[in-house]
Formats: sequence, structure tokens, C-alpha cells
Amino acid sequence: MNIHAIRAIYRFEMARTGRTLLQSIASPVISTSLYFVVFGAAIGSRMVEIDGISYGAFIVPGLVMLSLLTESISNASFGIYMPKYSGTIYELLSAPVSVGEVILGYVGAAASKSIILGTLILATARLFVDYQIEHPLWMLGFLVLTSVTFSLFGFIIGVWADGFEKLQIVPMMVVTPLTFLGGSFYSIDMLPPVWQTVTLFNPVVYLISGFRWSFYGVSDVPVGISAAMTALFMLACVAVIHRMFATGYKLRT
Repeated sequence: MNIHAIRAIYRFEMARTGRTLLQSIASPVISTSLYFVVFGAAIGSRMVEIDGISYGAFIVPGLVMLSLLTESISNASFGIYMPKYSGTIYELLSAPVSVGEVILGYVGAAASKSIILGTLILATARLFVDYQIEHPLWMLGFLVLTSVTFSLFGFIIGVWADGFEKLQIVPMMVVTPLTFLGGSFYSIDMLPPVWQTVTLFNPVVYLISGFRWSFYGVSDVPVGISAAMTALFMLACVAVIHRMFATGYKLRT
């Protein structure tokens, strides 16, 4: 394995984050803090408890997951799209670097940024609402697994996109709505039976449910299914990326 190549890609991507701290770190933290202020402190104080949990604390995992998904996709997609846009992707393709090493470099950096961001949001949430983490190891596991999985998904989007506007289509038009409809602000048990069944087809439900379970021990679906669904999606993304590089899809033109 070419450790030097992986480290070079990783350090380059992390250095880019250091140059754009306001956009990549501060902006998501401030935006999520506004949700905590409005829904957690203001509206949450007037809401009834859900599954024995105060409303402000109940929405913490969902809001963290919302930022985690969108930022993981954005970081990874932008990271691989810029070499395509500038033409330096050909240097990468001609270098003695395997697909796995490229993935480890770009996706590893994007996932690291998301994990840092998720940790900062959790620390910020403590200023507005009181929450607990019953299963910290599971929480960390879901945090890492989700960051890696959706960084892989973002990498696919970055390869597929042929314009800056396409980089924003999936996060804004698909992922964000699915996250809001995936139980970020409510339990799916509160929905009518028909809509509960429909909601189970939303993959984000399993992410939020498993992450919330690691906090409070309550979930809409079994935690094992949540972890399995996330891992399955991660493997599917790896297979798609490998196929893209094997065929040169939108990489050699």
C-alpha cells in the first residue's frame, strides 16, 4: 500500500479545510445551533416528552445526523470534483496509486472533517439542552460509520457531477428532505400506521434511529438493523466507486 500517496491526499484535503474554517466548520455549527435555540430551547420547552425524553434532547441526534450527512457528502464531492474541474485528475490517474488508496485519502479526509464537526455540534448542543449518552461506544461507532458511508456517497456524486450546481442537487433536494422526514424531529410511532410503513422505506430512518438509540436507549427500528443497513449502503458505495474507476466513468474525458 502506498502510504505516502494516501497521506499526501489526506493532508492536502485537511489543509483545505484549515483555509476555509468559517465555511466548513463554523457555518454548520452556527446553523445547527439555531435549530437548538428555536426547536430545543424555545419550542421544546412547550412540547410534551417523547418516549420519556424532553423534546430538546430528543432532537439532538437527528440534528447532528442532518449536519453529518450533508457535510460528509459536500466535503467528499467537492474534494474529488475540483481535480476534475482543474484537470489535475489526470495526474492522479497516471500516478502509481490504486483505487483503494485514492478512496482512503479523499474519503478519509472528508470523514475526518465530519467527525470533527459532529463532535463540535454535540459539544455546542450541551449549551442549549441537557442530554445523555447511554452507549458512548455505539454512538462513536455510528458517528464514524455514517461519516465514512456518506463520504463515499459524496465521492460518487463528485465523480458524477459535471458542474458545481450538480454538487448541491443531491444534498439539498434529496438528503435534506429525507432527513427531515426520517424522524429528526419526531418518532415515527407518532405517525398513522400507513405512513409508518412508508417511512420505513426511507434509509435515513435507520441512521437516525440507531444514533438516537446510542443516546437514550430508544429507537424506531432495532439497532442491529440500523447498523446493518448503513454497512450495506457503505459496501454498495465502495462497489460503485470501484466500477467508476475501472471503466473511467467521467474520469477520462
